[in-house]
Amino acid sequence: MRRMIECYTGDGKGKTTAAAGLAVRAAGSGWKVLFTQFLKDGSSGEIGVLSKVPGITCYPCKAPCGFIFRMTEEEKKKAAADCREYLDEIIKLAEENDFDMLVMDEFMAAYEYDMINREKAIEFLQHKPERLEVVITGRNAPEEIIRISDYVTELKKIRHPFDNDVPARRGIEF
Repeated sequence: MRRMIECYTGDGKGKTTAAAGLAVRAAGSGWKVLFTQFLKDGSSGEIGVLSKVPGITCYPCKAPCGFIFRMTEEEKKKAAADCREYLDEIIKLAEENDFDMLVMDEFMAAYEYDMINREKAIEFLQHKPERLEVVITGRNAPEEIIRISDYVTELKKIRHPFDNDVPARRGIEF
């Protein structure tokens, strides 16, 4: 079976949820899954459960986390250095181990804001191990990512409580 690249993008809710669901489905089918998240600290609800699922390895990011627009310039520089190193680690783990699926949650944010080496990311996606299904998420997928992805799903926001100043709710948004 040919393994593909799946991209979940858009301004709507559900990109991480879709990726987590795919990870569970894959693990339930006997696949080995590496679940990674850029710019998140591993404390969101899905990580607690996914880390307990046989077949899923969660590998958290060590970078300063949160919304980039809220970071100071110093925090952005530190996050970018950490994210570049994190991408290198992810690629090495994916290439040197027998994972069947790699999830890179919030990949698009790291890509869009130059937090990772874009050329290295594209090179990896174009030449990923054949045995590896890759799932990437995040808003604003650029055209070059859309072109190399086999699946592209855009989640579109129609209405969201954030629009009415309702903060993110544990168990729903994180």
